[in-house]
Amino acid sequence: MTTSTIERAYMLARSGQMPDLARLKQRLKADGCRAVDALLAPRAIRGHLEAICSATYQAAAADRPATPEPAASELAALED
Repeated sequence: MTTSTIERAYMLARSGQMPDLARLKQRLKADGCRAVDALLAPRAIRGHLEAICSATYQAAAADRPATPEPAASELAALED
């Protein structure tokens, strides 16, 4: 059974990979989903997807490890 465009939109929004609705729509279109703009046009759906994207994308960003600072010895080696 195929996943509907709206179901796929919610799955992508919850994945933490979509920062906003515009990127979500781009991804859906790239994946071959049809009528993306029309299906996601209702205010309730847009608002819900925007909220999910915002919440999960921020959470995903907070979970990413920070880039470690180079050690002083590594910096000194680069200067030589």
